[in-house]
Amino acid sequence: MTVRLVLEGVSKTYVDRRGQALVALEDVSLTVAAEEFVAVLGPSGCGKSTLLQLVAGLLAPSAGRIYFEGARRDGRPLTAMVFQEFALFPWRTVQANVEFGLEELGVPAEERARRARALIELTGLAGFERRYPHQLSGGMRQRVGIARALAVNPLVLLMDEPFSALDAQTRELLQEELLTLWERTRTTVLYVTHNIQEAVFLADRVVVLSRRPGRVLADVAVTLPRPRPAALAARPAFAELVERIWGLIRDEAREALTG
Repeated sequence: MTVRLVLEGVSKTYVDRRGQALVALEDVSLTVAAEEFVAVLGPSGCGKSTLLQLVAGLLAPSAGRIYFEGARRDGRPLTAMVFQEFALFPWRTVQANVEFGLEELGVPAEERARRARALIELTGLAGFERRYPHQLSGGMRQRVGIARALAVNPLVLLMDEPFSALDAQTRELLQEELLTLWERTRTTVLYVTHNIQEAVFLADRVVVLSRRPGRVLADVAVTLPRPRPAALAARPAFAELVERIWGLIRDEAREALTG
């Protein structure tokens, strides 16, 4: 199934208890093609997470529209989300956490178990099926979150700064693992991050948002070859892309800090 995610002129305004309006996003338009990995980057408070929540259907846009071009009603969910905080059920084992979305979809128990085991194997969690979240490292808990999201076979995988709570070494390892997983599954990914190096390492394109209200400043193609080894970060082409994107948001980030 070839499906594109399309955002056309999307804006989001919040109204506080005093009736004052806060514009989080303004006139955002972008398209994510099937099997594409797109990163959304911008300064703190620019509406990156709001954008993901809009795509997930957790929020409604104040203006514009979001749709999936070519989507069919075949029981496959449009999106699944991987959160910054691991958001696992502490009373469920790894296996049961990965099966959760499949249970919600009414998938029979035998099929749930089979699909969950395949994702557990793919995410390097084999042997930990009966462990509980408190028995796992932070990196392993996030692997469970990724496996749970992929188990339902979404059209678009939404990732909201999934590695930001991890230490630097674990973060780098999981970035590499995520790319390997993406190469195998070719799931369409919309990935929010504030880390320029991470965005360039992972994505086919980097969509740069302005400070609040978030507007699209640039849509930067990342033409670095795949597969991408960790050593890619030492290459001049990588550094040039990072510097180009930092140049786009440097002043935006400074202004976001000051008000």
